[in-house]
Amino acid sequence: MDLLPFTRPDIDEETIAAVADVLRSGWLTTGPKCRELEAALSLRAGGRPVRLVSSATAALEFALRIAGVQPGDEVITTSLSWVATANVILAVGATPVFVDIDPVTRLIDLAQAEASISGRTRAIIPVDLAGFPVDRDRLYDLAGRHGLRVIEDAAQSQGARWHGRELGSFGDLVAFSFHPNKNMTTGEGGCLVMNSELEARHFEKLRLQGVTRCADGTYDCDLLGGKANLTDIGAAIGLGQLKRLDQFNRRRRELARLYFPLLAGLSLDLPPADFECSNWHMFQVLLPATLAGQRGELIRLLRESGIAAGVHYPAIHKTSLYRELGLDTAKLPHTESVAARILTLPLFPAMQDADVERVASALAVAMGHLGTAEEKA
Repeated sequence: MDLLPFTRPDIDEETIAAVADVLRSGWLTTGPKCRELEAALSLRAGGRPVRLVSSATAALEFALRIAGVQPGDEVITTSLSWVATANVILAVGATPVFVDIDPVTRLIDLAQAEASISGRTRAIIPVDLAGFPVDRDRLYDLAGRHGLRVIEDAAQSQGARWHGRELGSFGDLVAFSFHPNKNMTTGEGGCLVMNSELEARHFEKLRLQGVTRCADGTYDCDLLGGKANLTDIGAAIGLGQLKRLDQFNRRRRELARLYFPLLAGLSLDLPPADFECSNWHMFQVLLPATLAGQRGELIRLLRESGIAAGVHYPAIHKTSLYRELGLDTAKLPHTESVAARILTLPLFPAMQDADVERVASALAVAMGHLGTAEEKA
């Protein structure tokens, strides 16, 4: 039986041909295709400036630098995310302050975020886990009252909406990811949506060694940047993907709807049934506490049945780096409970309806097997 992955990018023949055209052109690095994709993304973001970069991690780090976050500052965020969300805070010399999540939405608890604000707090990085948007009204009310910059980790929420407005078309600094497992991809890559051309020019220098090109063919370097520009090869992929993003997200919603009745009889905590705002980047269930310690075995049993499942994510503050830094002392009971029980099931546009039934059936069998084994023990 073929393995059903938990996700898989969908690249059409038109996009493959566009990549071939770039390869034939001889212009492979940042060039006309990148500018075309930036313009298309800006149009989608209501005309706000958008700049491409080689990863959403770079977009988040450069956003912190644009926001003026410096060594000694604090940035509030969640521990239930890919580790890059916190790593970028360390990269600019600041300290991540982890607050707990809401156990229902699995998103940052904004009340606890507000209670954690200190005189050193400069910014907040909310994470739209699995494509479910953090409450933007409460977020920006909080930020406005306390004078904080907001760097939206919207890596997983391309095409998601808040009260009818697409993420990125409003707000402060908004970072999207175009990794192969995201709702649209450039192979590897990401972008940052900004507030002004001044910020965009700052970003351009940060992504290419702090360099400004001069008319006489020389250049100046007036700040410490990195090497994080996207290639035209990636941008050609992204242009094809962006045309299909809404189609992809509609299909994801259809598949997500199918999961709910099929999983209703199992002892699982299902995700919020949000079909208005979420882009359904992932379908994540929470195992019962009795099976949390057997999650690895459950994943193995599913794989034997031809189903790939994943864990997104272990709690950041419990990883070795953050324990060594003494950042594992925060009281985050909901984060730790969810991180121990979360399981990502397959969800991607090319899946068939029957694949959802296959996943649900395999999960029921695997859970039943482990439950029986536990009873015998």
